[in-house]
Amino acid sequence: MKALTWHGRRDVRVDTVPDPVIKDPDDVIVKVTSSGICGSDLHLYEVLGPFLTEGDILGHEPMGIVEEVGPGVTELRPGDRVVVPFNVSCGDCHTCGQGLHSQCETTRVHEYGMGGSLFGYTKLYGQVPGGQAEFLRVPFGNRLPVKVPDGPPDDRFVYLSDVLPTAWQAVEYAAVPPGGSVAVLGLGPIGDMACRIALHRGAGTVIGIDLVPERLRRAHERGVTVLDWNAHDDIAEAVRDLTGGRGPDAVIDAVGMEAHGAPVAKFAQQVTGLLPDAVAAKLMRTTGVDRLSALHAAIAIVRRGGTISLSGVYGGMADPMPLLTMFDKQIQLRMGQANVHRWVPDLLPLLGDDDPLGTDDFATHRIPLADAPGAYERFQKKQDGTVKVLLRP
Repeated sequence: MKALTWHGRRDVRVDTVPDPVIKDPDDVIVKVTSSGICGSDLHLYEVLGPFLTEGDILGHEPMGIVEEVGPGVTELRPGDRVVVPFNVSCGDCHTCGQGLHSQCETTRVHEYGMGGSLFGYTKLYGQVPGGQAEFLRVPFGNRLPVKVPDGPPDDRFVYLSDVLPTAWQAVEYAAVPPGGSVAVLGLGPIGDMACRIALHRGAGTVIGIDLVPERLRRAHERGVTVLDWNAHDDIAEAVRDLTGGRGPDAVIDAVGMEAHGAPVAKFAQQVTGLLPDAVAAKLMRTTGVDRLSALHAAIAIVRRGGTISLSGVYGGMADPMPLLTMFDKQIQLRMGQANVHRWVPDLLPLLGDDDPLGTDDFATHRIPLADAPGAYERFQKKQDGTVKVLLRP
């Protein structure tokens, strides 16, 4: 089969690789019909190479048609249409029972002290082959795949794999009061969808902040109050001006380690790309290598007693945090990988014909799998209005 594979920093290629096969009785093989490129895939493209092996198959936002089922699968059959959550979660352990599927005890990566495994996302998360491919082996076939109706286009459902639950959890964790205010830092796929969900759930003021004109315009068209970070010397003051001088009730950081600024951390990230993998991996696990501009901005922006919801991915183990300011402002901070299955019951009813979250036209680009390397480059460089790319194997 054809699959997108990692070969080095900013080097991904579509290769021919062996087809996946049934290994365990509850496995299913899915013929992928759509697979998204996620903002966190850019971390693999740019920063997290020390935790990848050449030839690793990327991608964690797939959906498709069940091609084959193992002898222990009773809930699916060939021909069923499914979305595959990015968490590799068993659905039966204690943490899955608590709705914490990203912390699945069955698939935890103990070697690195991490939570549950993820599709297509480094040794840190299990080195499980990903879904930017023609076929995907999916374990826990009775519990993990989400069966969806035939008929509506993939765009209606594919975001259940990651974008929708991640953005929903970001808003849930932000705890915006009815009619309250929230600022969203970063208007990539997660930030954009978080704005839509916050408005849908009754936030009175939603402020979207970004650097890219196309992303600002796209959010503005959905009713979001937008601010161009580059146009303000003090972004926190600009947000306070829109929120009665106090700051918003909540801030969602949907940026993570790719934040602009912080030249020292940027240099540290670049250095990791020049070191042998073993040395670079140790550096990333013991040193602060993140650019924390967005997180520091969130701390400055949020009102006293407010909440910061962190959905952007950070990669350093020793990043400095302004704990005195956070304590003094009595900030509440919630974060973590989205627990996909926890939010599916809330999200499925919103994927009907009225499509209140605008999933049908959420993708900016729909391209063949063969063109994925170029799409990664354009997405990383924020070119051609790229916000959300769907690959069609």
